[in-house]
Amino acid sequence: MQNKQMTDREYMEDLLMTSKTLNGMYHYATTEASTEPIRRQFKSNLSDSIEMQHSIYSAMQQNGWYPQQQAPTQQISQVKTKYQSSM
Repeated sequence: MQNKQMTDREYMEDLLMTSKTLNGMYHYATTEASTEPIRRQFKSNLSDSIEMQHSIYSAMQQNGWYPQQQAPTQQISQVKTKYQSSM
């Protein structure tokens, strides 16, 4: 059996997915906390986790591992119209 080494990109993708999962868990824990001190702590952890996720995303984007496309103006207008009419 060969030991396949993960690439930097694969490590970063794994970190990003893990941080997204962690964000969801902290969000859920914050809303379900039974006391205010616990809720504040989970909320603080969530904020830190969101910042960490953004840092990972930014590093991936700088390396070209998370490319971003510009949406056409017409498509943006259609989405705005769709959601404005549902409010």
